Amino acid sequence: MTYLLIVSMDIEGIKDELFNEVYDTEHIPAILKVPGVISALRYKVEPMKMNFGTEVVIMDQSEEPTYTAIYEIESPDILESNEWGEAVQFGRWADEVRPYTSNRQFALRKKIKVS
Repeated sequence: MTYLLIVSMDIEGIKDELFNEVYDTEHIPAILKVPGVISALRYKVEPMKMNFGTEVVIMDQSEEPTYTAIYEIESPDILESNEWGEAVQFGRWADEVRPYTSNRQFALRKKIKVS
């Protein structure tokens, strides 16, 4: 059984470049070394429209965080491990990036069988 940890947040505009550099070169690599972490993907919100059968609607995402990372993990227990705790504090993330984040959201999803 696998799980998804979905982490979303905004970053102050003046720290956007640093945020992306540290996330890609330090934060994700550190987390991928944690036993039980399978993969990590990053996403950025994009404007969207959706067809609901009778009309195309512009979707309001104004309250959604700008950035999302999705981690595939083997078990929720990984999130309580010492290795996880060390990884999320590694490098410049804790001191130079995290203080400038806001609208942080965390969600854990368990994979279910789809027939």
